[in-house]
Amino acid sequence: MPGMKRLALLPLLALAACANPPPKVAEVPSSGATLAREAARIVPERRFASVDYLIVDKSERLMIGYAGGQPVKAWRGLQFGDAPQGHKQFEGDERTPEGRYVIEGRNPGSAYHLSLKVSYPAPADRAFAESLGRSPGGDIFLHGQPNALPFGRIPGDWTDGCIAFSNAEIEELWRIVPDGTVIEIRP
Repeated sequence: MPGMKRLALLPLLALAACANPPPKVAEVPSSGATLAREAARIVPERRFASVDYLIVDKSERLMIGYAGGQPVKAWRGLQFGDAPQGHKQFEGDERTPEGRYVIEGRNPGSAYHLSLKVSYPAPADRAFAESLGRSPGGDIFLHGQPNALPFGRIPGDWTDGCIAFSNAEIEELWRIVPDGTVIEIRP
């Protein structure tokens, strides 16, 4: 009897094999791949109107934007929280989160030259902090330099956990990163 059940499934498997393939998902490098190698793949002439995926590598201080699975733009020299190593766990730890989040909004009236909100804390971040009776914090953004800064860049890591860019870079990100874009932040 068990063999007959298998034979009955054969026509269904044949039909499934003829079905349309699933839509192609944008391919981004695995966590083992270095973003520096990905940055080398960027073709400067490649045209794109927006990106659909961002990967930040904190150790390389590098972010790459992807469009349709292809690396299209790199930003270097990123600035992080005052304590850049390790995943953000609690309010006030001045760490930049690690993990997969989403750009969930924008603030044109930011105290920093434009800002894009990151969806930190995720439910797991919140649960971990609350299990220890702490707040996970929040208000993590990609943003420019402080509005009070007349020009240039503050040197070093200086945010409370955000990712800072030059004002020109955040203006570009403002234009090409739609709300809902996935941002993966790696150690």
